[in-house]
Amino acid sequence: MTPLLSVLAPTEPAREALAMLRDPSNLHWYVVTFFGIVMYVYAAEVERRRYDVVAAGLAFFLMDVFNELVNSAWFHASDRAPLWIVTGDTAYLVLIGWSVEIIFLFLISGIEFVKFLPADRGMRILGVPNRWVFITWWSCVCVFVEVLLHRAGIFHWSWWYWDEPFLLPVVVLGYGTFFWIAATVFDMDSHRKRFAVVGAMFAVDVVLAVGLGFAGWL
Repeated sequence: MTPLLSVLAPTEPAREALAMLRDPSNLHWYVVTFFGIVMYVYAAEVERRRYDVVAAGLAFFLMDVFNELVNSAWFHASDRAPLWIVTGDTAYLVLIGWSVEIIFLFLISGIEFVKFLPADRGMRILGVPNRWVFITWWSCVCVFVEVLLHRAGIFHWSWWYWDEPFLLPVVVLGYGTFFWIAATVFDMDSHRKRFAVVGAMFAVDVVLAVGLGFAGWL
């Protein structure tokens, strides 16, 4: 029984993150500054009436919310570890793999991404549609950053199928879906369609968060 229990027990990074989870003593004043910067980024796009950019940014972030909720549920379902864990010096850990710094970063990442996209949607790069080139490139860049954080010991992977060297699932599901939904929403031909998608994503995230919250899985 002892070896089995040791396998099923939470990993050390998971226990460390749980001790930090939603601890108000970790909050720092720079969180307010980060929030102000994010609001300025969105205000600038609204002022320019670039609602396509705003919708893309929100879609990117809401996909991240969905992934983080699933990651939290994964931990509670496995009784061992989520797919990714955040530790180290963070201002505030909202979920086991989601710090406030990540939240603010991902709130503006979709906006930054679509600003790199060529205006010509049909343009190809080396024969490949440019959207897929940019989605792949930026997904790989983000996973490279995660590898550095992982090796620094402040970001953790605990499952062989979501860890080095098996990084394709991280590229595709960890980031590819984020950039894909941002590009898809950005390229839609009307604001109504864009915000219908954003609204549907928001509704799914709220229902999932409420359900997992009542289940005690957050």
